[in-house]
Amino acid sequence: MKRNLYTHILALAMVLIALRAGAQLGPMSAQYFQNPYLANPAMAGVNQGLEVSLGYRSQWTKIPGAPEQQALTLGYGKNRTGWGINLYLDRAGLQRQLRALASYAYHLPISTGQALHFGLSVGISQQRLSLEDVQGRPDDLSAQRYNDREAYLDGDFGIAYTYNGFRLEAALPNLDRLLRSNRGNGLVDVATFYAAAGYRLDLTTDQNMQLEPKVAYRGVKGFDSVVDAGAAFWFEDGQLMLSVLYHSSKSATFGLGMDLKGKYRVMATYTTQTSALGSYANGSFELGLGIRLGK
Repeated sequence: MKRNLYTHILALAMVLIALRAGAQLGPMSAQYFQNPYLANPAMAGVNQGLEVSLGYRSQWTKIPGAPEQQALTLGYGKNRTGWGINLYLDRAGLQRQLRALASYAYHLPISTGQALHFGLSVGISQQRLSLEDVQGRPDDLSAQRYNDREAYLDGDFGIAYTYNGFRLEAALPNLDRLLRSNRGNGLVDVATFYAAAGYRLDLTTDQNMQLEPKVAYRGVKGFDSVVDAGAAFWFEDGQLMLSVLYHSSKSATFGLGMDLKGKYRVMATYTTQTSALGSYANGSFELGLGIRLGK
């Protein structure tokens, strides 16, 4: 009886580890077409004024402790400088990971419609176990020792080039693990690199309909690199948007968004599960909200 119980517990732990890896292989979809600051600090304050964005992503599965991600970003741009705050909480099983970063970006005009962007985020990261959710002895020494680990300094670096509707960008996330490789020993599903290129072009002379094809490349420690390719279709004067992305991890993301009066943003996406995890879950749902508060 006990042996069967331990077997079930081990199987559940393996599933949760796999689902957590899947969350990293499928990051928040808003970074592609709605909130690029999520992936690249060079995009902090790229628009003049204040922008506030909220994001929530949940695995669509009945398994207890399935991954959830929450994000809050604030970006403020004035003249050539941008400032931002990026808060990210990842929950998977008993594990909690918090990143709290402050960002500075500099937007350098080169010519009319052409600019270079540089950004750096610095803050803290911390991993903990939720002891109140432990099904067993909450005074387990191994769990308590895990939580004795201190928060550590972390950050991201990014650059971008924009020319009218074209944008080319690259970012190095998790700088602490890049500069101090000993911290990353034994860890997988850590983002190591991000690059993307996209172009938003007018389909009609009155800009009532626009198309934004995009391709991205993501490096993830312990996994094959992932290539994302797709497009967003904007219509009704850019107020409504449909998007689709195919990921080389053999999953796809479908999205519907609204940008009302250039001020209020809403986006909902559904991502099918990667082929490796298709037996455990049926995809994930994400909701993003944003508001621009003017110059």
